[in-house]
Amino acid sequence: MTMIKKIGKYEIVRELGKGATSCVYEAIDPFVSRRVAIKVVLAEALGDKDHGNRYRKLFLTEASLAGKLSHPHIVSIYDAVADDEASYIVMEYVDGTTLEKYSRPDHLLPVNKVIEIIFKCTKALDFAARQGVIHRDIKPANIMLTGENDIKITDFGAAQTSATETTQITGIGSPAYMSPEQVREQPLSHQTDIFSLGVVLYQMLTGKLPFLATNNYSMIYQIINAPAPRPSDSRPDIPPQLDAIVLRALQKNTAGRYQSWEEFSRELVAVFGNLQKPEKNIPDSEKFNVLRQITFFKNFADVELWEVLRITAWHKFPVNHVVIKEGDLGKSFFTIAAGEVRVTKNTKLLNVLRAGDCFGEMAYLGKKQFQRSASVVSSTDVTLIEIKAEALANASEIVRHQFNGAFLEILVDRLSMANTRLSQLLADKNISVF
Repeated sequence: MTMIKKIGKYEIVRELGKGATSCVYEAIDPFVSRRVAIKVVLAEALGDKDHGNRYRKLFLTEASLAGKLSHPHIVSIYDAVADDEASYIVMEYVDGTTLEKYSRPDHLLPVNKVIEIIFKCTKALDFAARQGVIHRDIKPANIMLTGENDIKITDFGAAQTSATETTQITGIGSPAYMSPEQVREQPLSHQTDIFSLGVVLYQMLTGKLPFLATNNYSMIYQIINAPAPRPSDSRPDIPPQLDAIVLRALQKNTAGRYQSWEEFSRELVAVFGNLQKPEKNIPDSEKFNVLRQITFFKNFADVELWEVLRITAWHKFPVNHVVIKEGDLGKSFFTIAAGEVRVTKNTKLLNVLRAGDCFGEMAYLGKKQFQRSASVVSSTDVTLIEIKAEALANASEIVRHQFNGAFLEILVDRLSMANTRLSQLLADKNISVF
């Protein structure tokens, strides 16, 4: 069989996979020199008498999301074409594997890495829900793992969107991951995706599904009626707090399930504190949660915080560690994630900074190497978030704008404090000012 060399303007590199309704290729977009993945809907699928309309509906749903779900953990859709010659969707190329590989008993990931992955999924699906999109087909095959711990949710063909004017087709989704309300073909909310992600979490922890059956009818009966077993029944090292999270996500009744993605993700972060972490590095989910709690980042959207994570370095230092030395040239500024530092000049104490405070920002605001005017030394064990000026300079415009706004607030606060101190000093010397 002859290999297709071109689809539209895209140059085909290789076939990635083929299913009953579509074929996926790796390709190059020559105009921007970018690797992409192209999902081509097979003509025979669209022409199928029994299911052609359904396949066409799935294609149009996914195509309609082109450019609308821009999130670090959602596969971007760049383009969509539907004409007499071909129907295809052009999307972000992800160099990785699906979570199916890590949902088997012989290939399970460490518990804390599983939580890390599911946490990122909650943030991506929360973003989608806020755009009025419910995925409706969350399963390991639709979640890609790339690099060490990055994920990308894909395949929004089954999605339900608030902008859709026509009635959504029913029977969409994979039975083993469907929520009770989905198998009953009832109206759906974001909570159906919460249930499905709960099934994925259970499977990644134990290597098996919470509801086992020999056929779809039996599976549907169990989803509606059978209680989910505790993951720790199959994997004893799973803590009770994680058991509780899984079982709550898998509640039959939506009233007992997590009401929001934020609630789900917050509890996932909390369970980290009770785990023995084998890895030395701070997990991204923990970093994200720390950033979200810091006043400096209060106006940053989730997508912007994920970008902040990519341009930051996190350090843990013991007490009396010299972070900045007076007179040195600096290219970085810091935000305190935990602990306390003292600021001195000529050995005289100027200030004490605590979690959430920022220092060294003139290295960025000065737009050049900046000579440090004071020393900063840790008063306790500290966790510092370092951002190099050049890294921020290369960040997206919206992230730079958010940093500039946060810096402006700091400068205003410091100016106000300086005026207060000056007024007090003058008052102490009985000098009046107008």
